[in-house]
Amino acid sequence: MNFFKKKRMFLFLIAIIILVGLIGFSTRDRSSQTLPEQIISDTVGFVQNIFSKPAQFTSTVLTNIKDLKNTYEENQVLKSKVDDYKGLLFRYQELEKQYDELKESNEAFNQYTSMDYDPIPADVIVRSPEAWFDQLTIDKGSDDGIEANMAVMTSSGMVGKIEDVSRSTASVQLLSGFSETNRISAQITGEENEDGEKQDTIFGLIEGYDEKDGMLLFTGVKPELEVKEGSLVTSSGKGGVFPEGLQIGEVDSVELDQYGLSQTVRVKPTADLYDIDKVIVVDAASEDASSANGDEGL
Repeated sequence: MNFFKKKRMFLFLIAIIILVGLIGFSTRDRSSQTLPEQIISDTVGFVQNIFSKPAQFTSTVLTNIKDLKNTYEENQVLKSKVDDYKGLLFRYQELEKQYDELKESNEAFNQYTSMDYDPIPADVIVRSPEAWFDQLTIDKGSDDGIEANMAVMTSSGMVGKIEDVSRSTASVQLLSGFSETNRISAQITGEENEDGEKQDTIFGLIEGYDEKDGMLLFTGVKPELEVKEGSLVTSSGKGGVFPEGLQIGEVDSVELDQYGLSQTVRVKPTADLYDIDKVIVVDAASEDASSANGDEGL
């Protein structure tokens, strides 16, 4: 029994000595690894490389997907902000346009008031679909003092006349719908010549509209009269309906008729007949305006 105890003790001491020797051998400074260590290190490195590459690739793919998702979300937010900005810009432009129209309309209102007219401001509510360029409806009627044959103006000039009236609305016949039975007694304001002498005022009738060129036709001008391009054309007040001095347009060109007996003056309206939102109805007709069916139908 004592022999076996001594033998186990002896083996235990030998194991401790071997272990201490191995520890000392492994911890000492070496410039190179032993062959077993190299085999083990290479094997471990190879295995780590096999598993680390897919792991790194997977991590990179997941990171890129996350970045793309974040980029998409950021782009959606930016797109929404751009759309909001466009909406605000459009709204601003609309408000700016309305402000300019109101400012011009107010200035025209004050101008007509200073000329002893009785201007009535109104908004366009309907444009006739069957005669798109010829008629429109405004939101003022007989309750507001509107009567047939009153001149309808914008801040730029005349656009037409009141044709039919109800209590709260009125229809407007535009200049673009005029014919020989619907005329304006007009005048071309004389200008100063090179000698400083003012030329005589030329009177005539606007009785027609060239839809192709957008020109009013001023007729009845004697062939010997000189008409200059750019001259101002206004109402003459001689027809018994409209007062004198309402701006209509400017002389664009002059043509002799086929017999050379008279001149036809092509007049460009100063007002836009196709984009009308606000108008001013000028109440300045004389008491005997019932003679409107004579020289003027407007």
